Amino acid sequence: MVLALTVCGIVVALVVLGLFVFGLRRRLIQRSGGTFDCSLRWDVPERPDTSGKGWSYGVARYSGDRLTWFRVFSYAPRPRRVLERASIEVAGRRLPEGEEELALLSDAVILVCLHQGTRLELAMSEDALTGFLAWLEAAPPGQRVNVA
Repeated sequence: MVLALTVCGIVVALVVLGLFVFGLRRRLIQRSGGTFDCSLRWDVPERPDTSGKGWSYGVARYSGDRLTWFRVFSYAPRPRRVLERASIEVAGRRLPEGEEELALLSDAVILVCLHQGTRLELAMSEDALTGFLAWLEAAPPGQRVNVA
């Protein structure tokens, strides 16, 4: 009985510690400012897939001429993807369709982009989209920026 209580206590302590580290990571990502909620789907086919598969919920952060994207449900301290401003080309935007409406946040707008030859989709709120497009357009002189 004592062994069972000890094991249960250790499991509960590990779960609490894991949740604390998870929250601390999110706080550290947001600490430097310029963050927004952003779902990402990488290497998307030409024809939009509205099944809702492939989307990963995350937090994006502006970092100079880069946009760093972190998965929300991860303990990794480094970003999962890094997008260079000069390499991002906006191909269009659309609203979620079909099962995508369930996989994404309720007010999401999907931005279809190309980054170094890879087609990707970013889903974010209308306010975050306005900020993202302004960040793209604010590129230093001489950088080619294509905002649809």
